[in-house]
Amino acid sequence: MTSHTAQDLSAPTLDEQAITQYLQQHPDLFDRHPQLLARLRLQHPRNGATVSLIERQVEVLRERHAALEQQLAEFVSVARANDALAEKIHRFTRRLVGTSTRAEALAQIESSLREDFDAYHAVLVLRGSATTDVASRFLRQVAADDAVFSSFETLFASGRPRCGQVRDTQMEFLFGSEATGIGSVALIPLNALSPPGLLALGSLDRERFHPGMSTEFLSRMAELIADSLTRP
Repeated sequence: MTSHTAQDLSAPTLDEQAITQYLQQHPDLFDRHPQLLARLRLQHPRNGATVSLIERQVEVLRERHAALEQQLAEFVSVARANDALAEKIHRFTRRLVGTSTRAEALAQIESSLREDFDAYHAVLVLRGSATTDVASRFLRQVAADDAVFSSFETLFASGRPRCGQVRDTQMEFLFGSEATGIGSVALIPLNALSPPGLLALGSLDRERFHPGMSTEFLSRMAELIADSLTRP
């Protein structure tokens, strides 16, 4: 009895598998038997009404079309954003190319970040005491053995920008009294400098700099900044 019951229970599954396999192997079945299309009825996925197979196919195609349109719109949006960012990097590059001294480069870096990238919370941290740069709200100069700056060593070891959240001590070190309002941060190591420096960009928006975002443009910016700061 047990064996008979098991066979009865598995029979529908086996039938469905056989039918599914047959339809996959013979997609022209309904071309050869069009009368079947009129007899097959399916449940509409949203309102529960009974519809024909053709109607259901049309609905599936409509859903796929909508999904493809959405995907295309996302691609176009990303492409436009990348084009806009590339234009900003171009302007940033032209600003730095037009400078001849380190002081001019520092001034243009700060201005471009604020005017071209809307980075109103930006700080450039340079390490070492042997420098004649005048410290400002944008430029921070710290001792070579500064303990908090040393906490960024893993960032320098990776050599890649990092976006998202940082520790409270690091946030206060970078942005001082403005730290409590910063929602997200982009940390850009300047490893080409000796000793390495750090550019930090802060945003009030928690989603502007997030771990999943591309950092290719930030890396290019780091190279441009490092090159410009090697000038006398």
